[in-house]
Amino acid sequence: MSQNPSRVIPIYNSQGEADAFLVFPSLYNRSGEWIGWVTAQREVYSVMGYYVGSLTGDARIVRNRSGDDASRKPRLRPPPAPGRIIPPATIPLAPLMKELTHSLVDVLSEEHERLHTVDSGELRDDLD
Repeated sequence: MSQNPSRVIPIYNSQGEADAFLVFPSLYNRSGEWIGWVTAQREVYSVMGYYVGSLTGDARIVRNRSGDDASRKPRLRPPPAPGRIIPPATIPLAPLMKELTHSLVDVLSEEHERLHTVDSGELRDDLD
């Protein structure tokens, strides 16, 4: 996945809304805050290093509904937090997306809490 490092790629939910942005390898929310990163193998991880899912060819983040894929992936050490971005003022329409099978979950539609900022979320590390 060799992208121009300054290229902002919208990541859509199944309803066709851009809910995240990719400036490879970093993922950002609609406010421009860092929420995760994508590996060269298109695996998506949260800012805490937990496996979230995979980036599809139609720019969605999906995971297996059973959660088996996440349980097999080790927690990774997150890269240094990048700075904020300014999301683009205009966003292209979402590509035509095929229907997801029942075995897949659209993370941005159904489980957006898996991708949270460093200072929020249930899985963040305690300060103690």
